Formats: sequence, C-alpha cells, structure tokens
Amino acid sequence: MKNPFEDGPNYVGLSGIELTDASSELAAGRIEITEHHQQPYGVVHGGVYCTLAETLASAGGALWAMEQGLAGAVGISNKTDFLRATTDGVLIGEATPIYRGRTQQLWQVNITREDDGKLVAQSQVRLQNVNSTEF
Repeated sequence: MKNPFEDGPNYVGLSGIELTDASSELAAGRIEITEHHQQPYGVVHGGVYCTLAETLASAGGALWAMEQGLAGAVGISNKTDFLRATTDGVLIGEATPIYRGRTQQLWQVNITREDDGKLVAQSQVRLQNVNSTEF
C-alpha cells in the first residue's frame, strides 16, 4: 500500500500536510498555509481543517488497527468546528483517541496556529476498522 504522506499526485500529498509524529496514541502534523488554501475572503477554507483532521486521525487509527491485526482504518464521519479565522502561517494538528473498539474508533483532533498556539479548529473523526485493503 502506498504511503499517503509521500509527495505525489494524491490528495494528501497535494494538500501540503506533513506528518510530524505518528503512533497509535498520537498523530501530529503541520500544514503551511498558502493562497491555495484560502477561500475567496482570504481565510483558510474549512476543508483544509477537515482534511488535516481526517488525515491525522486516520494515520493514528490505522496504526492502532494494524497493531490489532487488521488492515487499517478509514474515515466515516468528520465533525469539525471552526473556532478562529486564519489567513496564513502554519497550522499544527494533534489527534488522540477517544474510543477504540472492535469495529470503529473515535479520535479528537485539535488544530492550533503555530505562531500563537491558539486553537482554531477542533474535530471528532469516526473511523471504521477494515479487514482488507480491497474496497
């Protein structure tokens, strides 16, 4: 299976997300905001926060699932609250598990601005544990 964090023509690679830490207990990453991440009003598009949250939760969740002998985990729900507008700089995301069960997991993701440490978005991402990489 291809590493989703490699640069290349996949969604995560094109988004600019950089994975900085990954374990079954914590997945962290960063994204440097460019004009490509902004919506027409000049602030970060909400989809950027959702993408960062699901990417990090999925990374940590997949590692945990593989430790359980499964193939991985995929996102099935993403609820993201946008708390503060951001226009530029670097966003930092940290995903931690809330619940991990036989068929599903729930992860919380906090997204902060690197320059002032303020929380800008918070997500809950539900994952489905999968037994096979064939869909």
